[in-house]
Amino acid sequence: MKNTDYFAYLVDEIHSVIAATTDENGLPVTCAIDIMDWDENGLYFLTAKGKNFYRRLKQQKYIALTGMKGEDTMSSMALSIRGNVVELGAERLPRLFQKNSYMHRIYPTAESVAALTVFQIYAGSGEWFDLSKKPIERDSFVFGGMEAAQNGYVIGEECCGCRACLTVCPQNCIDLLEGRAVIRQENCLHCGNCMQACPTGAVKRR
Repeated sequence: MKNTDYFAYLVDEIHSVIAATTDENGLPVTCAIDIMDWDENGLYFLTAKGKNFYRRLKQQKYIALTGMKGEDTMSSMALSIRGNVVELGAERLPRLFQKNSYMHRIYPTAESVAALTVFQIYAGSGEWFDLSKKPIERDSFVFGGMEAAQNGYVIGEECCGCRACLTVCPQNCIDLLEGRAVIRQENCLHCGNCMQACPTGAVKRR
């Protein structure tokens, strides 16, 4: 999927997420927020300027968040995003209130709305994880000019084709092609079993 497909899913299907910032001591702090809008330039949410959450966003200019949708663990899809934020102010508030009409019940007057400000996540990376499929499916993406960082494991030329990694893979996502093991990255759990089992040290972290 495209970045904007993930943005749309996050806003329209998940909506409420757990967001993480860090405090003045570098310790993580989480809170629940709604991701209220998206476009090709990123994601948008609001907060009140009197909150500690606002202060942390202004100081760090960074956020990480995760949202899930599903009836239980094995039917769930999760989307995690982390990236740089910028305060946009009040200009986008009318659009966010129009798209998220419940906000009128939380901030019913113009005076109360004056406490709010909009933030944009304009550059970052994301990961999609779908446990409802077997084997699981995962994908990663970047946006706003952020450079992609590779995660997981890869099997190098030292592979002897012994199949040890195949027997310990919980998702059966390692194939033996022309005598050499290859990981299907889109189905990998990143558990590391293959690296532990490999007798030649062919499995490396990406």
